Amino acid sequence: MPNLECRMYEPQFPEVDAPVMIQVKHIADMGAYVSLLEYNNIEGMILFSELSRRRIRSISSLIKVGRQEPSMVLRVDRDKGYIDLSKRRVSEEEALTCEDRYNKSKLVHSIMRHAAETLGVDLEPLYERIGWPLYRKYGHAFEAFKLVVTDPDGVLDVLTYEEKEIGPDGQEVTKVVPAVTPEIKDALVKNIRRRMTPQPLKIRADVEMKCFQFDGVLHIKEAMRKAEAAGNADCPVKIKLVAPPLYVLTTQTLDKDQGIAVLTNATKVCADAIEKHKGKLVVKEAARAVSEKDDKLFADTILKLKLAGEEVDGDEDSEEEEDTGMGDVDFTKAGAGTD
Repeated sequence: MPNLECRMYEPQFPEVDAPVMIQVKHIADMGAYVSLLEYNNIEGMILFSELSRRRIRSISSLIKVGRQEPSMVLRVDRDKGYIDLSKRRVSEEEALTCEDRYNKSKLVHSIMRHAAETLGVDLEPLYERIGWPLYRKYGHAFEAFKLVVTDPDGVLDVLTYEEKEIGPDGQEVTKVVPAVTPEIKDALVKNIRRRMTPQPLKIRADVEMKCFQFDGVLHIKEAMRKAEAAGNADCPVKIKLVAPPLYVLTTQTLDKDQGIAVLTNATKVCADAIEKHKGKLVVKEAARAVSEKDDKLFADTILKLKLAGEEVDGDEDSEEEEDTGMGDVDFTKAGAGTD
């Protein structure tokens, strides 16, 4: 079985005064024992005095078993492997930076580990030949992996490492060989593209559109066509009716700013078209990026509106009463009788 345990970064231990991500393992009399998630779960300790700048009223409110959070490295004993940490000395900015770096490193680690597992090789040699050199060259392997999505050859084919072997004369010879074999490259590229290919963003704008002209429906349809024509190949625009007078304009794009600009312009084009026929368009929600959660909430809203618009029992009878309430009247004769 391949050994799939390895730290994320080249140094075996973190530097003093560096923020690191930890996970609380258990709480003792003097402090909390934690694992350093980026350093192959080596153990560290946070004394209770390093939990907060304020007076501690309840330990459980400040630290919980299983919780992951940034901490500052205070001391490192490389010989004994002891690491002392502090939670209270981490600034808000340092915490955000640490969390962002850890999330990127975790994704890189997952991709590297998957490649090692797929190929049946140990993880650490993969890091030595590929992962850590990419950290050195690009600042973070995550940045290199983003480039691999579109240019795997330019990033991976240039990596090399030194291999020692015994020559024919019995002397040790150092050879420079490619770090990435075709098998490793195939496993990495497939997983990187699956995990890191940018997903299109959905941009949406909500508007109310009305036109009380005799042929208002035709004018609204014409305005909708003009709005969709304002899209392009990168940001195709769609507009659909939710429930009169509410309409939504949507587009999908990899470029958020471009998508918002295109949808904003499409909204303006639609407004100009309907106003020419004495109609009116009111923007209820300007163009913005929406999440899957937003989409689900919107779908629920549409469903409620549709259900509210459906006829309930008794509606048809009441309509028939209204239709027959006047009786069969000949208006031409009725009008003549009033002279």
